[in-house]
Amino acid sequence: MEPQGDWKQRTRLLLGEEKVARLRQAHVLVVGLGGVGAYAAEMICRAGVGRMTIVDADTVQSTNINRQLPALHSTIGKQKAEVLAERFKDINPELQLTALSIYLKDENIPALLDSGSYDFIVDAIDTIAPKCYLIYHAWSRNLRIISSMGAGAKSDITQIQFADLWETCHCGLSKAVRKRLRKMGMKRKLPVVFSTEQANPEAVMQTEDEQNKKSTAGTVSYMPAVFGCYLAEYVIRKL
Repeated sequence: MEPQGDWKQRTRLLLGEEKVARLRQAHVLVVGLGGVGAYAAEMICRAGVGRMTIVDADTVQSTNINRQLPALHSTIGKQKAEVLAERFKDINPELQLTALSIYLKDENIPALLDSGSYDFIVDAIDTIAPKCYLIYHAWSRNLRIISSMGAGAKSDITQIQFADLWETCHCGLSKAVRKRLRKMGMKRKLPVVFSTEQANPEAVMQTEDEQNKKSTAGTVSYMPAVFGCYLAEYVIRKL
């Protein structure tokens, strides 16, 4: 038996050889490796996708430990993309993986999208401008994309669901993304994961120490992870 054994056996038993082969041939881009994106990326990796590109410029902070997959006391200060790259290669040694520790801005998003033939994009960015530019440029290239909306200041997993961006409610991030995309002249269907739960206003505080963020929302361990699993399920099913 090969060293890693038949680690895809249970997936193959459920999905069948043909679908597992499709996953093995696919290339998925995951942008944002925080509480939501890291879990999405890992679930896609464990499903046996053949190629992944993961993008996040952030380093692990102590405040990430309550909810983020790469965050441990031993990884504080390390690049999230590098921590997850090592982890994902340990899960699937055959994975063709590109890990980029870069901030996405309007000027470098087109180059990123043109650098690989992506079969699906997972948007787990939590800042408005790069999120909207990624969506805009994905649409412009007819690339399939699913986007995560806000998981902060919420705690009821039973209210998480899939929807079209333009039909979401009780989500401040969705509202801001819709407004920005309208200004960019774009209004197309966009599958998203969001929660119908009203955000707890007492769980939000103003901040000045995070790049591109004016506020920080309270979070609980399971909520972003479930958002990430929803994203992964959508991508795996569509592929």
